[in-house]
Amino acid sequence: MEIILSKQCKFLCGSLGKGFGYHIQRRTDLDGKTRFWGVRQSKGEIPANGHLRFILTCAELAQMKLHIADICVSKDEMRSALIEAGKIDLWPALMHICESRGVKSDLLNAGDIFYFKNYCNL
Repeated sequence: MEIILSKQCKFLCGSLGKGFGYHIQRRTDLDGKTRFWGVRQSKGEIPANGHLRFILTCAELAQMKLHIADICVSKDEMRSALIEAGKIDLWPALMHICESRGVKSDLLNAGDIFYFKNYCNL
């Protein structure tokens, strides 16, 4: 998942809190552009719902527009997060939301994820 920072924030790395098993990491592309990504921790336990909770939290933070402006999550990553959390039964709801919101690409943004979170009462 790519994390797109707001104009007020130049740099954001580290954990968003305990219990996710994911953190934000800065990486520089070959062309020199710095981008920020949600990354699975290499050490320690990762809760079954940690990936999904991390995505939902980033989407909530993006709605505030303070540090995070948006996120880009592939449908495949979102599907994996739902499977890990034992909530794959929500996949049809996500696909319905994508169709109703006109999401034609493979990428979901913070608005799509936030709408899904509220729609499914997560």
